[in-house]
Amino acid sequence: MSSSETGDVTGTKDKDYNIIWFTEQCLSNALRLETYVKDAERDGDNELAEFFRRAQADSRKGAEKGKQMLASRFGGRS
Repeated sequence: MSSSETGDVTGTKDKDYNIIWFTEQCLSNALRLETYVKDAERDGDNELAEFFRRAQADSRKGAEKGKQMLASRFGGRS
């Protein structure tokens, strides 16, 4: 991706796109981590399962913050 893209190509300013991208990645990560938690649980590795649960909670927090930021900037609800 060109570092000079400022919304001319996508129609979305970089800073807005960045918030959208960040939020989507946090949500995607939370979903993926659910698989990792289940894999660890299936193998009886409670320490690893808890590690992934904490990471998943952090991803959810990031997604919520991103949704709040989007709502405040675009006038919608989170």
